[in-house]
Amino acid sequence: MQKKIFYLVVVFLSICVIPVSAQNKNGNIKSDTTTIRHPLWSYQSNMYEVNLRQYTSAGTFKAFAKSLPRLKKMGVEILWFMPITPIGLEGRKSSPADLGSYYAVKDYYAVNPDYGTLDDFKALVIQAHAMGFKVITDWVPNHTSPDNPWIKNHPDFYKKDSLGQPAIPFDWSDTRQLDYNNPELRDSMTAAMKWWLTNTDIDGFRCDVAWNVPDDYWKVAIAQLHKIKNVFMLAEGEKPGLHLAGFDETYPWSVMNVAYGIYSGKTNIHQLDSIIDYNAHIYPKNVFRLYFTTNHDENSWNGTEFERFGEGYKTFAVWAFTMRNSVPLIYSGQEEPNKKRLQFFVKDTIEWKHYALASFYRTLNKLRRANPALAANADYKRIKVGDENSVFAYLRQKGNHKVLVILNFSGAEQTVKLKEAFLKGSPLNVFSEKHEKLGPSVPLHVEPWGYLLYDYNAK
Repeated sequence: MQKKIFYLVVVFLSICVIPVSAQNKNGNIKSDTTTIRHPLWSYQSNMYEVNLRQYTSAGTFKAFAKSLPRLKKMGVEILWFMPITPIGLEGRKSSPADLGSYYAVKDYYAVNPDYGTLDDFKALVIQAHAMGFKVITDWVPNHTSPDNPWIKNHPDFYKKDSLGQPAIPFDWSDTRQLDYNNPELRDSMTAAMKWWLTNTDIDGFRCDVAWNVPDDYWKVAIAQLHKIKNVFMLAEGEKPGLHLAGFDETYPWSVMNVAYGIYSGKTNIHQLDSIIDYNAHIYPKNVFRLYFTTNHDENSWNGTEFERFGEGYKTFAVWAFTMRNSVPLIYSGQEEPNKKRLQFFVKDTIEWKHYALASFYRTLNKLRRANPALAANADYKRIKVGDENSVFAYLRQKGNHKVLVILNFSGAEQTVKLKEAFLKGSPLNVFSEKHEKLGPSVPLHVEPWGYLLYDYNAK
């Protein structure tokens, strides 16, 4: 949405708002209460968030299409387009002359003319599919702009404030809150999503503020979408119940909030361990989580990855790409890298020059695709290899496939030793591209805020 939602509220919801039928006596979700049917192509995939407005000076579908070969080379697989629907004029937060919030939807059945035409978007999807990409679009089911035709034609689609007017959600004064107590609204929203699937052949949706839309709506709607296509569904939300409702992937905000504090010293590795383990217990086993170091909200409202992770920005990217249950995210410009906060309501084009981190992300994407140990449903095991206050190490494994991750979450060089017999061998150091002999008698040195990544199956 337009600004960061208060995470304490979201975390509270993630812990508490779970369907009673899905809880065991300890209040945790039973992993066998639902069958989660992810598309087969998604388990070892990755996602790239496209901020179309800021991507090129033109800001159009056609202009973005020129980047597809570069993104393909970088190993990108799922393209998530921020909302491409028209933006309301009424109530824009700064001035009508500005471009407004992507998330103030004026029409669910059209594209923003600033980006091009519906045919332009269809052509982009066809081209992306031909190159092997999957395409999802941002969907905004929680609210509309104040000048959406539904306001006049279907006033009962909206919650009302104390004066009987369509209610404003939170402090988002350029939007109005939809009311899911209305069955006709539910049917209308699902019909619009079906329209996009059948008319543009997209592969799914990223659903904005999904946590504030009833789970029972999602359960019915997603089941209907699956009758058209085996869609991939990403929820902006952390409630475990969203997975039971049919979402493939949710946001791990409670984990990310701890990760954000490690570089500044506000949090530590032990807290990170605890919240990761807690999440593993309250979610069904076969779920995906969207790990990242930045996205459109974080970048615009809370700071770039360089502000939040400092010298550890690469180390935390390795963490995000190799974490348990992760189908990770790259945001527009990270491969440049973009070091500025992109303005949200106005044109603020990314300055593309060097693509200095493209090879870094290509390496991570290639490893995810090549080694099933990094599939979202692969096993995760913490490994103690050195100073437990500084070194965060773990093994990802699926069958005979193994990937070892060693991260130095400190500003001092660390020496580590691999004592477990199952870590012996000559795996490939993924970033040096050299095989190294590992074992109890071989100390490894990890530079400050450094990382080591080993592929045990590479030839």
